Amino acid sequence: MTRSLMITTVVLASFGLVTSVQAAGDATAGKARSAACAACHGADGKGVSPNPALAGKPEAEQVKALQDFKSGTRANPIMKGIASSLSDKDMEDLAAYYASLK
Repeated sequence: MTRSLMITTVVLASFGLVTSVQAAGDATAGKARSAACAACHGADGKGVSPNPALAGKPEAEQVKALQDFKSGTRANPIMKGIASSLSDKDMEDLAAYYASLK
């Protein structure tokens, strides 16, 4: 999903104009890629103190956070290093996986 489509979908959903938002990422591929994330965010995505939980957070929010870490907009040296190695598709897949968790 392109960034502009993602933003448009989020805006439309917030006004109730979209009732079902289909995930752009592949949760199965995200789960396969999540080993590095689990050390800090837990295998179940519920977080390992002091790191935040990712389970159930909206996919678009998680993709945006990863993009911001990669670009340096959000400052965290550990996340910068991890996010820098991810493609846009990797980010979407990881976000789909964590969004699918309860």
